[in-house]
Amino acid sequence: MKVLVAVKRVVDYNVKIRVKSDGSGIDTAGVKMSMNPFDEIAVEEAVRLKEAGAASDIVAVSCGVAACGETLRTAMAIGADRGVLVETDAELQPLAVAKLLAAVAKKEGVDLVILGKQAIDDDSNQTGQMLAALLGWSQATFASRLLIDGAQATVTREVDGGLETIAVKLPAVITTDLRLNEPRYVTLPNIMKAKKKPLDMLKPEDLGVDVTPRLKTLKVVEPPKRGAGVKVPDVATLISRLKTEAKVI
Repeated sequence: MKVLVAVKRVVDYNVKIRVKSDGSGIDTAGVKMSMNPFDEIAVEEAVRLKEAGAASDIVAVSCGVAACGETLRTAMAIGADRGVLVETDAELQPLAVAKLLAAVAKKEGVDLVILGKQAIDDDSNQTGQMLAALLGWSQATFASRLLIDGAQATVTREVDGGLETIAVKLPAVITTDLRLNEPRYVTLPNIMKAKKKPLDMLKPEDLGVDVTPRLKTLKVVEPPKRGAGVKVPDVATLISRLKTEAKVI
């Protein structure tokens, strides 16, 4: 079984983001970037499938600027066999990414696509679902457990009411949740090995995909800062202020 794993380069989750002075977006100048945590889980799961003998080849793919190649090298250090970078400076929105991934999946002839349920920069939670629709494949989102048995995948999903276990036929698109696994630590020897693994470069036009943005961001603003708390002398005053000022009761 050949597995395609999609990874996205995002602002590191430990970084406190800053909004540009003109409100046009997030300031990324000099900011540490890293792999989207949900995608890191997806790479780890693909590697575990290969170690268990369920997968034979893992291809990591990323879409974006040239620096996304660094993210792909990280995926290969975790255990991916090859990397594919669809390079573009255009603003990529979920539908465009889904179209690019669908084209790469068809080109590579994969049996399974694994990607994070969402990216921590935009929290869209759309790409996996759109990708499954474009390919006409089965899908299982928010996976916290994955088992492959022949041409079938059994997936435990995290839903609002608890856990749901479903069986889907391959080929399929799986999106990962936080509790699916704990990604391994990337060692220096594996980082050095990753530098020698093949990394293919493509352009959106090579795949016949138009990535022109369909949505326009009008303005980005920071959320209002939380006000300082106050002390009250007794319970009666607390209840009164909750009624009159906070209006929560």
